[in-house]
Amino acid sequence: MKVLVTGGTGYIGSHTVVELQKKGYEVVIIDNLSNSTKDVIYSIEKITGVLPEFHQFDLCDEKLTKDFFLKNKGIAGVIHFAAFKAVGESVEQPSKYYKNNLGSLINLMSYMNETQVKNLVFSSSCTVYGQPDVLPVNENAPFKKAFSPYGHTKQICEEIIEQTGKIFGFKTIALRYFNPIGAHESALIGEFPIGIPNNLIPFITQTAIGKRDYIRVFGKDYDTPDGTCIRDYIHVVDLALAHIIAFERMLNNKTKSSCEVFNLGTGNGFSVLEVINTFEKVSGIKLNYKIVDRRAGDIEKVWANTQFANEELGWNAKRGLDVMMLSAWKWEMALKEKVRKLFN
Repeated sequence: MKVLVTGGTGYIGSHTVVELQKKGYEVVIIDNLSNSTKDVIYSIEKITGVLPEFHQFDLCDEKLTKDFFLKNKGIAGVIHFAAFKAVGESVEQPSKYYKNNLGSLINLMSYMNETQVKNLVFSSSCTVYGQPDVLPVNENAPFKKAFSPYGHTKQICEEIIEQTGKIFGFKTIALRYFNPIGAHESALIGEFPIGIPNNLIPFITQTAIGKRDYIRVFGKDYDTPDGTCIRDYIHVVDLALAHIIAFERMLNNKTKSSCEVFNLGTGNGFSVLEVINTFEKVSGIKLNYKIVDRRAGDIEKVWANTQFANEELGWNAKRGLDVMMLSAWKWEMALKEKVRKLFN
């Protein structure tokens, strides 16, 4: 069975491709490589023994998207990751985020419909909730005003999927991630931001390995126990497995509405300083960090109520924070070794 994974050479996408191939699916990847590299597909091949089919183009290009769907028959469904995802950058360049994240989805759904591809799993985000009134937040919480253009694009995308999918006769599932971290146990794939990282964990591991002088902790005056932001961190492999379950839910006609949504997290919140301390514990490395001003677009605290995903999907996050941090560190050390071999 053929599955299209957009953004499949990216962080979450690549881990999901691995899990799909391990279950025997034929995976086709579309990625414009704006925040990843093509050699990821060869790392996937090393893990699974199968080289995924790869197409490099931008889904915002309507002609190329149309041509792809007209030429590639037999796709059972799409898992859509392809999007810009940096909160801070979206505040600085909002038009870039609206144009890319909305335009790619509209083109994708249009030509899915034209070629009768009716199953869609969408990569959404807990940013759709803004700063929730009640924690832990469940799927029935109303959308609050988004703190960033990135979060706003996820809100709009979910609305597009709900309305357009209903008209097109799609089955759709939006998975609202909390904070994916960690790496595959093989240390062959992991989070590899191009340029300066926007997320906390790559900044931690790059500081530990010597690529960065220090970690910036954005704000220490939030209404939290230690004054730093609190997030729900989830291992990327646990997250990838949830996509397989969601995809098979649609294939097996188990969906209960045309557009379902599920929170994907652990149900536990950890502050920035708690995450730094956990990394120091598992790695044995003392980190240098500095408290700086709050970052525009960051919410104060959020963590998931995962009961609906646990009960309805039959999915649970299994890996704890120690495992997440250690796998991220092993990935960073593997990158350093790879670079050393290239230049020696």
